[in-house]
Amino acid sequence: YGALPGLQLHAIVPATAAWQSGAPVQYGLGDIELGAKYRFVDEGDRRPQIGVFPLVLLPTGSQQRGLGTGATQVLLPIWIQKSFGPWTTYGGAGVHLASGDDDLVVGWLLQRLLFGKLTLGTEAFFTVPLDGAAVELQLNVGVIIDFSPRHHVLASAGPVFGGDARAQAYLAYQLTI
Repeated sequence: YGALPGLQLHAIVPATAAWQSGAPVQYGLGDIELGAKYRFVDEGDRRPQIGVFPLVLLPTGSQQRGLGTGATQVLLPIWIQKSFGPWTTYGGAGVHLASGDDDLVVGWLLQRLLFGKLTLGTEAFFTVPLDGAAVELQLNVGVIIDFSPRHHVLASAGPVFGGDARAQAYLAYQLTI
């Protein structure tokens, strides 16, 4: 929600599905994400836009069922973005605070708008645990389909290397107010 110039308020209330090998699929409410993105440098011909995007994840999903983390989490990042015609690239770095499992997170994305309604992208991000545990690299490919200026479908998937090697996928409906 564009609350003020340069300020976007953000809320995600996820319906979550989780499964592990040999266990039944679990469904339910996931952890709710609240954030406020504030841009303090506007994009120019050669200058990227720069902002902060603090997020709080509330432990509303069941940890026992694999639908949430069971603890409040905070992400404090700085973001940089630049667009070149149909291309957009952005990323940043920040600290992820999660009840003693604190990390440094660094990531970057490149995406391209096609046909005015379809965006394809790829991203990579590193999670560096501050306690010395294994570093993880996550690679994703994704798509955004804009059905209208307000209604969108987002999907991404990719592998995670290091630490607990696994794959992840994301599918969401987005309503832009």
